Amino acid sequence: MPVISLVISPQSEDVKQQLIARLTEAAAAATGIPAAKFVVFIDELPRENIGVGGLPLDEAMARQGAADNP
Repeated sequence: MPVISLVISPQSEDVKQQLIARLTEAAAAATGIPAAKFVVFIDELPRENIGVGGLPLDEAMARQGAADNP
């Protein structure tokens, strides 16, 4: 049984449903394994537990947003 594991910041139920469907579809197409065989785990971490580029996620995103909108 193939497993897809995703670690991400908290998401809405709609986003999680889309992730499960689309990740399963893509993996099944790429591997030729039937979609019904795939299991998807979504591990949601609080944003304060995620760092990017040495910064907490919220701060990194704020800096990126400022860089994108000079």
